[in-house]
Amino acid sequence: MKLLTSVIPALAFVLIAPFSFATDLVQAWQAAQLHDPEFAAAQASYEATMTHRDQSRGMWLPTVKLTAGVGVQDSATKTSGAQFSAPGFTQTNGVAFDTSINNGKAEQYALVARQPVLNRALLSQTRQLDLSADMAEIAWKEAKQQLALRVAERYFDLTIANETLRLLKQQQVAVELAFNQTKDSFKLGSIPVTDTFEAQARVETIKAQIMAAEMDVQIKQSTFADLTGISSQDLALIVLPNNTNSIALPSIEKSLDETTQNNPALLIQETKLSSAKEEAEKHRLYATPTIDVVAQTGYDKVHGNGDFGPAENSANNRMIGIQLTIPLFTGGIRSSKYTESVHLIDKAKSEGELLRQQLLLQTRAAWLGITVGESRVAALIQAYKASMARLDATRLGHSEGDRTTLELLNAENDATSSELAVVQAQIAVAMNRLKLAQLNGSLDDSTLQVMNRVLTQQVTK
Repeated sequence: MKLLTSVIPALAFVLIAPFSFATDLVQAWQAAQLHDPEFAAAQASYEATMTHRDQSRGMWLPTVKLTAGVGVQDSATKTSGAQFSAPGFTQTNGVAFDTSINNGKAEQYALVARQPVLNRALLSQTRQLDLSADMAEIAWKEAKQQLALRVAERYFDLTIANETLRLLKQQQVAVELAFNQTKDSFKLGSIPVTDTFEAQARVETIKAQIMAAEMDVQIKQSTFADLTGISSQDLALIVLPNNTNSIALPSIEKSLDETTQNNPALLIQETKLSSAKEEAEKHRLYATPTIDVVAQTGYDKVHGNGDFGPAENSANNRMIGIQLTIPLFTGGIRSSKYTESVHLIDKAKSEGELLRQQLLLQTRAAWLGITVGESRVAALIQAYKASMARLDATRLGHSEGDRTTLELLNAENDATSSELAVVQAQIAVAMNRLKLAQLNGSLDDSTLQVMNRVLTQQVTK
């Protein structure tokens, strides 16, 4: 009994038995990056949005457009009052020229190059594209952090489910032993029949709890495999010693400051605000005039038969210069869009302030969850040791006839519950550390490696 009492506290920290090819928390996160469809969608979105930088640069490069067309065209020209002169002919006034082409063949070719020089709306649009790419980079970092949290949550959910099942089976052995002893004692007439009923009821209750726990394990196994593609049988031995405070914890003030400066959601919201301001700039009155350098060459030709016989009209043109465009009237659309964008700026500011308040509250809760949680773990460990001592005393008292069967069964149940409470409390501290890192924008490979070293310490058996 003394040996069992000394071994069980150590085993209380062991959550999953070791398997070959064991996978730890970091490896599970790395596997999820290759398997999780939600993360794959985030990666595709990131890669798609990063093309916005190329689009932004391309907007200020020259555009060259070639047009060509053929068709059937009627053409008629009439000129009167013209002056005619040619070598060998006298000058003649009042000359008329008429041409006509019916269902003639038309050909048109044009090559136009345009280079923006001044375009405030285009400048805002390119800045919005760059801001969109910036948001994609931040969102990609956030997607990695959220994946790490999801992996940890499912990893620990499976851990608790397995530990619950293990402890229930452990309790089942003890309760069935007590039930058999009770039946023997009843046959000898040393205890009343009610003790056998109590023991049998507890046996059946634990059987029902085990069935529910087994179902819960299967569900947790499926959700973990869906996320990572890893079988639960490949999980590493996880140990949760009471030394998570070995990981440095910044002060609450520093944690709040890091959240304000580095939280990805806040950075995305700030970028959205900048984009909303650029949208307003696009619709300001001074942003409407544009200047472009334009160069073009073209050729038009129509030929066929007309009212005066065969005819042909052709024209070649070439031009290079500066083009100024000033919208004079837009029907109120420009001013309406500007007013709309100003209100959207106010909306983005309010949403940013609300998000900041929520994230700071979450940061404070995570920080307190660590500091208070570590003290709670220490208290629960002492409670567990006390419950084990009570169980030993109750077992001895029951064997001597000083404790009832119900007292023994309650002591067994309390010991199991206290052991599971230690595991749950330790996992809560670990999750709060990961959540705090995510809120501070620092949940990355190095953070997981540090946590992983704490979680995967081996128990000397």
